[in-house]
Amino acid sequence: MTTETRKTNCHYCGYLCAFDATVEDGRVIDFTPDATRYPYDASVSARCPRWRLNLEKLYDEDTRVNYPLKRIGPRGGGGFIRVSWDEALDDIATRLRLLIDAHGPWTVASAIGGPHAVYWPLHRFMSFIDSPNNMGIGPICWNPRIWMDTMTYGWSVECDFRPDLTECLMLWGTNPAESDNSLFWRNIADYARNGGKLIVVDTRLSMTAAKATLWLAPFPGTDLVLAYALARVIIEEDLYDHDFVEEWCHGFDEFKAAAFERTLDEAAAVTQVPVEQIREAARMYATSKPAGLLSGRGVDQIGPNTAPLHRVIAALRAITGNVDVPGGNVLNEAPSFMSELELEDSAQLSAEARAHGLNEPDCGLQSYAGWELADERTGKLGRHLPMRYLTSALPQRVWGAAVTGKPYRVSALIVDGANPLVTYADTQLVMDALSAMDLVVVLEFVMTPTALMADYVLPAAAAVEHPCFQAMGGVSDFCYGGPAAVEPQFERREDYVILRDLALRMGCDEALWPARDLTEELARTIEPTGMSWEDFTITGICGGGAHYLKHLEVDEATGKPRGFATESGKVELAIPFLQRRGADLVARFTPVPGVHEGVCRGGDCATLITGARKQPYWASSYFEVPSMRARHPKPTVELSPATAERLGLAEGDACLISRQDAPDVEVLQYVHITNMLDDVVSAEYGWWYPESVEDGPDFDKCLESNINWLTRGTVEGMREPLIGTWIYNGIPCRIRKKE
Repeated sequence: MTTETRKTNCHYCGYLCAFDATVEDGRVIDFTPDATRYPYDASVSARCPRWRLNLEKLYDEDTRVNYPLKRIGPRGGGGFIRVSWDEALDDIATRLRLLIDAHGPWTVASAIGGPHAVYWPLHRFMSFIDSPNNMGIGPICWNPRIWMDTMTYGWSVECDFRPDLTECLMLWGTNPAESDNSLFWRNIADYARNGGKLIVVDTRLSMTAAKATLWLAPFPGTDLVLAYALARVIIEEDLYDHDFVEEWCHGFDEFKAAAFERTLDEAAAVTQVPVEQIREAARMYATSKPAGLLSGRGVDQIGPNTAPLHRVIAALRAITGNVDVPGGNVLNEAPSFMSELELEDSAQLSAEARAHGLNEPDCGLQSYAGWELADERTGKLGRHLPMRYLTSALPQRVWGAAVTGKPYRVSALIVDGANPLVTYADTQLVMDALSAMDLVVVLEFVMTPTALMADYVLPAAAAVEHPCFQAMGGVSDFCYGGPAAVEPQFERREDYVILRDLALRMGCDEALWPARDLTEELARTIEPTGMSWEDFTITGICGGGAHYLKHLEVDEATGKPRGFATESGKVELAIPFLQRRGADLVARFTPVPGVHEGVCRGGDCATLITGARKQPYWASSYFEVPSMRARHPKPTVELSPATAERLGLAEGDACLISRQDAPDVEVLQYVHITNMLDDVVSAEYGWWYPESVEDGPDFDKCLESNINWLTRGTVEGMREPLIGTWIYNGIPCRIRKKE
């Protein structure tokens, strides 16, 4: 008997915490947190129920997908048979080639998803077949911030939160207490407990907001008005950093004029945030040196006001002198390891394929044309944005092309670790599109509702079966991770290996996939740093570390400060480049019809926000785990006491939620009364019922409580024009007790 301890990482959320696996004769028998590697915190592991799944699910023969499965019978009928890898991959390769030969490579689309997946191998595969249509939820998660930070500063920034240095931290539309339980959140909680100034902007009194020094609760979708109001106070009371603004900010006068278009009383009327709170927050943030400002998914999902809000948030950092300073917001370094752009091999995507991207007609940034122009700017300082995230096709356009054939037919879809039938907007359109496709292939580790609609379900390795390498989206010189503890069990395979094998069967030159497995490929990835893969797995972390005030560094060629990678060489508060791409010179607020005129505040009406995530789940993952369901067995919709009273609802009531413009489609959730803004309801995201055993195809009852039945990605005029962001937060709805 041979027993050894092997370093590895948990994959059951996006933070990939370090662990030790005890391996006996090739089988994992124990799994414990590793205090020697990043990220580790004893309180995190003590509070997190997910990491124990690494052992529980590793040898699971009941809920894991362990063998390649082929559909028999009608799509969605639930009939699958086990087949060999050769049979599955040969058939998939043949069918993809026939579709590509008949309709062009853009007939194939892809979708990426959860933390157990490795995204760039699928992107590389799509580059190989010359398809532009990688689909993702980037336009409502991450992309808006990256795009607007890049347009404002010339690159992305991260909050350089340091509890011993940061004098004030503002969290806007993010709830780390419930979304991740990470080391980052534990540091914030300790900071607040020890007297640190914490401002939280959130419509709900979330677990994070409950720790705040000051909680601001704007009406859904009005955050931009609030941001401008903060800027007005900072400028009006002369709290801004004159030296930085005068020397390093472009367009301050235009920005000031936009901030002063509304009085504070008018801003308070729109946002429902009292003037006194606006003043207090502005003063607290502006007079604290340094101060950090971090935004999250909550403000990535407000449709036409998403990108404008991120522009003003970026401006708030700049006018207070909190850009690229320790403890404020630091301009990221470019990766010293192979970047996502290199790993994706996006450069080989042809000009013809880029022109066929479904976003190309009217997305000013979230398109190949937009990316190429942006890359010219960032390239001034030797930095290149990842392509596939920032050009990802808007899902509604992929689904629409599958259903209507316009502008061309999307007939095949490869899904890796995503669950679009539950997590994407407009569930009915998603179902119609999946039904219309000729080929749907899903790489997964459990049978999700989306997998039930597939032609092939391929068993993907997860958790400790493959190495991990978290590279922060390719915009930062920081990565962490570790090795696999054991080889993939049963007949599971790494998604890298699956997609490499599929590409080779379709005629791909092996030189484009030189590594035989993910470990070998990650060794190539880390090689430019001078660190070996073996050394990396010992430390679990790599990166050059932050350095600050980079705009002041002297360019050897010119003898002048290098500045920022923008047209002006400064932080751009007014952005001519965006004006040429179809946006306003400075950010403007767009009222949402039916929401911002007060029509959602009487009778059985309210305004719906849809993105609430609850521990112990991760988005739509782990609903099949009994221990998770025992912790949180029902989907909840949150209301204030006044709103519940108005609607005649009590704690625990089953209620039905519908759109005002589509009352026949109703979603079941259960009332939870809490402290939040009146006339607003917050519904839980990601629900499906894997335990369902109803006769016939019910897709794990994913339609019963799935709030995305009520979301739309196709409403004209309600989409942000640069990135395509649609509305998840701020939907006119009706809510009634289920009789």
